This record gives sequence, structure tokens and C-alpha cells, in this order.
Amino acid sequence: MATFDDRAKQFEARYSHDEELRFKVQARRNRLFGEWAGAQWGLEGEDLKAYGLSVVQSDFNRPGDDDVLEKVLADLSQQGIATDARRLRNRMEELLQEAKTQIMAE
Repeated sequence: MATFDDRAKQFEARYSHDEELRFKVQARRNRLFGEWAGAQWGLEGEDLKAYGLSVVQSDFNRPGDDDVLEKVLADLSQQGIATDARRLRNRMEELLQEAKTQIMAE
């Protein structure tokens, strides 16, 4: 019975690690996405970092990526930058890969 319990604990530890890693990658992707979007209308330095963090925080509104996408789409539109949800989703996908690479290198 100890073997089964050990395997269950290992599974739980692996699941917990994977979930933490997924959270870090998503947060990094959202920050990179926010910084990319902010750079589109000329934000720099601390303003760019702050906007990136505001995009990370927007992900806590609802499950999924829609809240992040809606925030960035609305902000870009407000700045007079024409784009669409499909283009932004593609950029989010690209940045997800970049975020994974960065997190795994740390």
C-alpha cells in the first residue's frame, strides 16, 4: 500500500508543479503581450512596464484569455490603432512560446 501512496504523492507533486509552471508562463505571456501592445502606441520605460502589469492583472477578471484580449483590443482601439481579435490572438500564441522559452531558461 505504501507504493500506491508514494505514487499518489508523486502525482500530486507533479500536478502542482505543472500548474505553477502553467501559471507562470501565462502571466509572463500576458506581460509580454501588454508590453508589445503598449509599444504599439509609444509607451516606454516605466509606463510600458506598468501597462504590461495591468494586462497581467486583467487576466484575473475571468477564466480564459478573453479578458486579456478584450482589454488590449479596447486599449489599442482607444489609441487609434486598428487591429482585430484574430491578429491579437496570433500574437498571444507567439508570445506564449516565447514565455515558455524564457521560463524554462530560468
